[in-house]
Amino acid sequence: MTSPLESTALFHLGPVPITGAVLVTWAIMALLVGGGLIVRLRLSPRPGRVQAVAELLVDVMDDQIRETMRVAPPRYRAFIGTLFVFILTANWSSLVPGVEPPTAKLETDAALALLVFLSVIWFGVRAGGVGGYLASFSTPNPVMIPLNVIESVTRSFSLLVRLFGNVMSGVFVIGIVLSLAGLLVPIPLMALDLLTGAVQAYIFAVLAMVFIAETVGEAGHVSAKNEDRS
Repeated sequence: MTSPLESTALFHLGPVPITGAVLVTWAIMALLVGGGLIVRLRLSPRPGRVQAVAELLVDVMDDQIRETMRVAPPRYRAFIGTLFVFILTANWSSLVPGVEPPTAKLETDAALALLVFLSVIWFGVRAGGVGGYLASFSTPNPVMIPLNVIESVTRSFSLLVRLFGNVMSGVFVIGIVLSLAGLLVPIPLMALDLLTGAVQAYIFAVLAMVFIAETVGEAGHVSAKNEDRS
């Protein structure tokens, strides 16, 4: 097994190296997009099993957004839901023989953390405008601006480290046990790895909701105060 800090290019598209993690990511994206289109095209007033599962997932996601963010879900459902489903599928891709989950690679987790970082800015600007978002860094007072700026970066970095560490460690443990004990012994560890993958996807999505909700609340509050003053 190669180091998670080292990625070997399988081939190149021009100057861009394409690694195994990139190929698995593309496959997961194609699977999720294709599955979503199939479910959408087959929507029915009498849902089958697949549609029922999809509707249940949406309902659970909406309830989690309401509970965590205290807002109406539609604006945030697409991003949070896609984030959760992608990470869950990526974590569970280790079940496929010969496939290493892309979330066990540093660059994948860095890209996911970057998406959360950018989404916080996006939703913050939508809630309070550019001025309201920038002014939110001065909450509760301007002395906190440097610390708030640092926090906005470090909390995204913490997402990267948490997801990378947990998924990578699970892959390594199963790989070591498999090489030493054969095919049957790691099965309980694989079940535990599935549970860990689901928990990590849930935690990542919930933390993304918390970060977005905090910024949206502060930016909206600052914007409202400015309107009252004017």
